[in-house]
Amino acid sequence: MINISLPDGSVKQMENGVTPMDVAKSISEGLARNVISAKFNNETVETSTPLTTDGSIVLFTWNNDEGKEAFRHSSSHVLAQALLELYPGIKLTIGPAIENGFYYDVDTGDHVISDKDFKRIEDKMLEIARGKHDFKMRSVSKAEALDKYKAEGNEYKVELIENLEDGTITFCDHDSFTDLCRGGHIPNTGIIKAVKIMSVAGAYWRGDENKPQLTRVYGTSFPKQKDLKQYLELLEEAKKRDHRKLGKELELFTFSQKVGQGLPLWLPKGAALRERLENFLKDAQKKAGYEMVVSPHIAQKELYVTSGHYAKYGEDSFQPINTPADGEEFLLKPMNCPHHCEMYNARPWSYKELPKRYAEFGTVYRYEQSGELHGLTRVRGFTQDDAHIFCTPDQIDYEFKNVIDLVLYVFGSLGFENFTAQVSLRDPEKPEKYIGSEENWEKAENAILNAAKEKGLNYVVETGEAAFYGPKLDFMVKDALGRSWQLGTIQVDYNLPERFELSYKGSDNELHRPVMIHRAPFGSMERFIAILLEHTGGNFPLWLMPEQAIILTLSEKYEKYAKKVLNLLENHEIRALADNRSETMGKKIRDAEMQKIPFMIIVGEQEEKDGTISVRRHGGENMGSMTVDAFAKAVQTEVEATIKTFEV
Repeated sequence: MINISLPDGSVKQMENGVTPMDVAKSISEGLARNVISAKFNNETVETSTPLTTDGSIVLFTWNNDEGKEAFRHSSSHVLAQALLELYPGIKLTIGPAIENGFYYDVDTGDHVISDKDFKRIEDKMLEIARGKHDFKMRSVSKAEALDKYKAEGNEYKVELIENLEDGTITFCDHDSFTDLCRGGHIPNTGIIKAVKIMSVAGAYWRGDENKPQLTRVYGTSFPKQKDLKQYLELLEEAKKRDHRKLGKELELFTFSQKVGQGLPLWLPKGAALRERLENFLKDAQKKAGYEMVVSPHIAQKELYVTSGHYAKYGEDSFQPINTPADGEEFLLKPMNCPHHCEMYNARPWSYKELPKRYAEFGTVYRYEQSGELHGLTRVRGFTQDDAHIFCTPDQIDYEFKNVIDLVLYVFGSLGFENFTAQVSLRDPEKPEKYIGSEENWEKAENAILNAAKEKGLNYVVETGEAAFYGPKLDFMVKDALGRSWQLGTIQVDYNLPERFELSYKGSDNELHRPVMIHRAPFGSMERFIAILLEHTGGNFPLWLMPEQAIILTLSEKYEKYAKKVLNLLENHEIRALADNRSETMGKKIRDAEMQKIPFMIIVGEQEEKDGTISVRRHGGENMGSMTVDAFAKAVQTEVEATIKTFEV
């Protein structure tokens, strides 16, 4: 008999050789029908793998990320079989699961796969899936594996196998198909009920442009047809909300090939939007005791060698800038923190003067390959809402909680309500991976855990995910389409204070090393605005909108009254503009809707006579006639309801 520990802490005694599926059946028939993957002693196993030792098991269904990964990895095997049957002579390479789907890279030889072939591939995959073929793993010797693929003339699989150790090589079989694979499959192909080939693209073998170019076939799959339908509808909605499309329509930002790839140009409306976001955070930071600083866009290479950023980002940085002086090298700034360390180092400090909080909206530069650039979410120059807190170890708990409050204030004011927090701790089994004393690590980790508990955060703990310099807390936010984004991070750092020899004089009159807390609620302004655009569909919170109202005149006769209304709105600090074009009212309203302006103020003969305005809400709601003062009060009430007051 062996002891199987379940996630709820209970232990089942079962016969040696039972499978994860047997464990599921012993719990309930319902679970057995839905379980598609498992982990035993933290190792991915098949649901049919015999268990021969005591251990802990976790069973996964489609509702778990691990279950989805196994489902899509298995689907990539079915795709590979379908491609081989449809295009004899092609060579398979690799086919992993990815977020929301999978792909397979193939050398198609003389075959060309295009979107015209998608339906044919899907039909073949479903035909294979309906056979309900079991996925079965088996170990093979290195010689046997090499013989198979050499006989097939597949030099790609041969290259992969040559880099593997004998005794670690496994094949996965289903139906008449065999593939080199490490494992992690669903029980059988019949669970796959819906598939969709999404696209084809070129991809170099192993990402090396000097190696052969392959055809990458992307797909997705689901256990129910209705799930696929919902996913495709979500994709269509995501296209409408694409920040690149909305940014162009709303005239927020643009890119220029002459300026350079990955370097956004902020247009007047976008620049004003950024400024409002910056001022919003600056006001909160000032209340929280931060002081604004400014650092240059370049620095001597030696600064980043000292900090360790050159070793980390050297290959992703722009080439050193040489000055006329011999041996003088500068780099475009990849991070703000080394600069802040040097600011702290400008004079001696006493423990009585700590914590010291430096904040900066600092622009940094990292070289991203052109194929990896994507609108505002992946750029070469971006502005971080960086801040660094220099404090004593005893102050970490208090400072950490204050930063959490600031992050929650930002999320609350911008409509991000669905999020989880991840507490990343060190791996106690590998102390050599980390720097700093055991005592300081315990203080820092306990401070983060206590802060997460006391603030009532919905959080998960990931052991072994800490940075080498300290534990951290990351916020994972779900947008309106259910997509997860990492926004907001708080990190505890013992590394930079050590590298820059930072110090303060303690109560014992001795010099001590401060602890450094990094934090960025937005992350980067560019990425944050992109996510906010897609989350809101361009319908930002009222306080943030570039224009809050537009005045639409029924004819040129009412331009003078429109100007009077505009002046009154400006006196109430409402951002507005007037549309006096000689267009129909219908066209003016449609254009205002396209610009997503929250309120349309219509003025004509009756409004001028009564000294009122007629108000229409974005989306079509008619709010009726009212005075400018009444409208201004309604706007102010809505703004106050959405933007929170930051309390220290």
